Formats: sequence, structure tokens, C-alpha cells
Amino acid sequence: MKQCLQASQIHFNSIIQPAGFYIVALSSMSYSNIYVMFLTVLYVITVMCNVFLITIIFYDHRLHVPKFMAVGNLALVDLVLSTSLVPGMIKTYILLDNFVPFNLCLVQMYTYYTFLSLEPLSLCILSYDRFIAICFPLRHESINTNTRMAYVISAVWFFSIVIILYAVTSIPTLSFCGSLEVHSYFCDYAPVLVLACGDTTPQWNYATALTMLFITVPLIFIFLTYMGILTAVFRMKNNQSRYKALTTCTEHLILVALFFIPIVIIFCFTFFGIIWNPNVGLVSLCLSSLLTPCVNPILYSLKTKEIRSRIHSLLTQRLSVHPLRNVH
Repeated sequence: MKQCLQASQIHFNSIIQPAGFYIVALSSMSYSNIYVMFLTVLYVITVMCNVFLITIIFYDHRLHVPKFMAVGNLALVDLVLSTSLVPGMIKTYILLDNFVPFNLCLVQMYTYYTFLSLEPLSLCILSYDRFIAICFPLRHESINTNTRMAYVISAVWFFSIVIILYAVTSIPTLSFCGSLEVHSYFCDYAPVLVLACGDTTPQWNYATALTMLFITVPLIFIFLTYMGILTAVFRMKNNQSRYKALTTCTEHLILVALFFIPIVIIFCFTFFGIIWNPNVGLVSLCLSSLLTPCVNPILYSLKTKEIRSRIHSLLTQRLSVHPLRNVH
């Protein structure tokens, strides 16, 4: 088997640890390099827009409120999530170097899944913020303070960091004595686990439980918060108030749909054993992981009045500092 048997192996206490893995998914797909180039452009836009959004929120004291703390948190999560994928894909599919050292594989796996788990939890934080603002309009400033929002964000980060750590640190305890070809576009947990030659039942059970946890619990939480929001909206006396309240939720609902719909469809297809092209599933998962981070800062920059006004003031200040001069 080509290069995979040439990888040096370390034998320690009967554990066979390879030097690394070979990323082989999408290689059979036509124009995979063009697809990765498209993702690279998407990644550049993602980095620029999210850094811009984080900078505006950080430097403008008027935006130091719970809502924009949640928006900034989502932007940071999006930035790291996309960074955990695209540079590795560029190396694999454009530079044609598909070998990933074992430890680097674990780092990428841990980073990706930590921030992928933070994505739905960050969307939950935003739905919580909208729920408090719309359902308790007179008390939301006292209920949802900056300190409380900081505690919520910190708790969510701690939870994801710890819960994913066990899954990834279980990989070095396994032996890899066969193929080293990972059938994914990065060092993915399940495709790496398939390559292990020992009993992986605990790891599979843990991974299944986490998948259900990070799909069902956030969806249920978001659904319940929006049921509360709709109840509060329909109790409002005039249509203008209802419209104004609902428009503050549109960007969040778009992000929820972009993130969850592809994942839920793929999960249902896999769970019910529906046969389809594996490349389609991989491309869909990849896009769902990278499209939301790109759309998030654009949506919040275009649709949020406070950020639009801040961008306008920045442009106005820049033009006043560097006025156009007539060329004689």
C-alpha cells in the first residue's frame, strides 16, 4: 500500500503510533483544486470581515453591550474555525502535500471540533440575548448585564474545551497497524478512528453522544427561545413594534439556518442509511463549516444599525483626515 506503510512507527507499551496520516478525500472529485481555491477566497473574505467586525466592537465603547459581546464571540469562533480547516486544505490540494504528522493531526482535530462545538453554542447565546431583549424590554439591561454575558461566554468556552479534550486525547491510546489514509478533507475524528485496529467502542459511543448533544440541545434551546419571542411579539399592540422586534432576529435566524440545515440533512442521511455520493456529504459539511463564518460578519455589518453607523463614522473620519486635493 503505497506510502502509508513507509511511515515510521513507534512501539511503546504495545501501542503502534504512526508518524502521521495521509488525507485522501476529494482527490477523486473533479476540479477539487478549483473548489479549494474557491474556499481560499471564501477564507480570505472570512478573515478580513471577522477581524474588521471584532476590531470595531473592541474599540467602540458604545458597542460594549451584551449583544455585541455575543456577536464578537461568534466572530472569534468563526475566525478560528475557518483557520483550522482552510490552510490545511491548501497544503493538501493545492501544494499537493497530503501528509499530516500525528501530533499536528491531533491539534487540528482538537481545534476544529472545539470551535465547531462552540458555533451552535454561540448561536444559542445570541438567541438568549434576543429572548431577554424582546421578552423583558424594561428589565433586559438589569437581567443581561455585561458581567453576566461574560460569565455565559466563559462557561460555554470552558465546556467545549474540556468535553472535546477527552475525545481527542483518546486517539493516542489506540494502535494504528493498517492503512493510514484518512478519507476526509482534514484530520477528521471518525475517519481517523476507523483506521484504529483495537476496540474503539468507547470512542464511538462518546462521539455519537457529543454529536447528538451539539445538534439537538442547541436546536431545542433556540426553538424554545423563539417560541417565547413569538409569544411576546404577538402580545405587542401595534404592527410596527412587532416588525421592529422581529427584524432584530433576522440575521440570527439566517445564520442558524445556514449552519444547521446541512448538518441535520447529512446526519439524517447517515443515521437512516441512505446511500449517496460521499464527496457530496464532505463538500456539504465543508461548506456549512465555512459559509457561516463568512456570512456572519457581513450580515451583522449590513443589518445592524449600530455597526453600520460606526463604519460610516470611520469612513467619514478618514475622509476628513485625508481630504481629496485638487491636482493643479
